[in-house]
Amino acid sequence: MSYANFKPTIWSRFIQTELEKKCKLVDDCNRQFEGEARLGCRVKILGAAAPEVFDYDASTGMKDPQTLDGTSIFLDVDQAKAFNFMVEDLDRLQSTPELMPVMLEEAGRKMAAARDSFVASLAKEATQTTESTQVTTGAQAKALIDQALLTLRENDVDVADNVSITVSPFFYQLFRDALTELKTNNDELIAKGVVGMYDCARVILSNNLYNDGTDDYMLVRTNKAIAFASAIDETEAYRPEKYFSDAVKGLNVYGGKLVRPKELVVIKAHK
Repeated sequence: MSYANFKPTIWSRFIQTELEKKCKLVDDCNRQFEGEARLGCRVKILGAAAPEVFDYDASTGMKDPQTLDGTSIFLDVDQAKAFNFMVEDLDRLQSTPELMPVMLEEAGRKMAAARDSFVASLAKEATQTTESTQVTTGAQAKALIDQALLTLRENDVDVADNVSITVSPFFYQLFRDALTELKTNNDELIAKGVVGMYDCARVILSNNLYNDGTDDYMLVRTNKAIAFASAIDETEAYRPEKYFSDAVKGLNVYGGKLVRPKELVVIKAHK
């Protein structure tokens, strides 16, 4: 059979690479749990409590040791996206090097958009949000961003922390004159949606932000606010029973969780 020469490992890596290229919102998540992702599994994220810092008195010595209780949050890998397309002859397709990458790139692009939309939907869980606001001027947009950054910094987010500001096209159109550094000469950053810098934070343009029917939910966050775990479970070639053709199918499973709510501010805005 022609599909016997299909290289699933090679193409799985190709799809993973394409996903990494095209994901904008996922890129700014905590992904240290990536290797544990399997459909239906639950990843336990442990957190450590901060110890008390006290004044030391040499005459009385140390206080008794403090008992610290850890915290835990569960990240469920409960999302799954798949593709399944049919071609006349995989041997012929793979002998034409440019065709298979184009097909899988399109599959990767659509799966990346689905993953980004999922991460964007976690904004509904945010505890720090602005009121719904109609934004029509650059000054309004800048004021909302400034307030969001102030909120993060009052929550002990450092200027040196990895902070991103993800906005929708209409908001960016108003806000772009406030950018202190444009990324017009960096193709890699542009591919990731990074359009500039503002107050030590990267500004990212995305069409995948969550909308509740009125407002786009802009995300101002650190890269530790949301945890995300993903895996390409399988890429497989097979012979459909009813057709004289070969087919290729693939499965991407993932999950995400808002794990540090104090490090995310959502700006609800509309035109």
